Amino acid sequence: MFKSQYQLKMWILSALFAAIIGILAQVTVPLPLVPITGQTLAVGLAATILGSRYGTFAVIIYALIGGIGIPVFSEMSGGLGVIVGPTGGYIVGFIPAAFLIGVILEKMGFTVMKAMIANTIGMLVTLIFGTVWLKFAVDMTWTAAFASGVLPFIIVGLIKAFLASWIGITVYKRLVTANLLTSPHQVSS
Repeated sequence: MFKSQYQLKMWILSALFAAIIGILAQVTVPLPLVPITGQTLAVGLAATILGSRYGTFAVIIYALIGGIGIPVFSEMSGGLGVIVGPTGGYIVGFIPAAFLIGVILEKMGFTVMKAMIANTIGMLVTLIFGTVWLKFAVDMTWTAAFASGVLPFIIVGLIKAFLASWIGITVYKRLVTANLLTSPHQVSS
């Protein structure tokens, strides 16, 4: 496949995954400050299936369309107010998380176990960004920020990391086998 055709297909897949992130963001369990959402599962899927470059593009597209006001963030919200608000750090944290998940898989190989490691690291990156942002946005102590921004999400985050790994690697391998997705090592220059 020519590089330009490959890039076009990957950009289309990135846009598709940006939409998937927006859809799964609407799956929420409300908590006092930060809800549990399907966003992190979708970010993990995007990075696991698309890799570092296009998985990150998918998250950037998602953040940009939400930032301009399209209601793709949790509870059908959107706009810069969400990004600079208490939960904005999680959205910003999705970007380095997706990149790291993809890089780890590209370096270590696309297996469920390696994806679980990558997605767990991505979850921790997202939680760190989100908690630091929450601490300053709401002017709370580090202890309170940790209690609100990390503790409620550890178990659910590990479950979502497992699901993103298992589903993501299964879909990735099937797409590569069907020649609908190219392994990072097969891309023409």
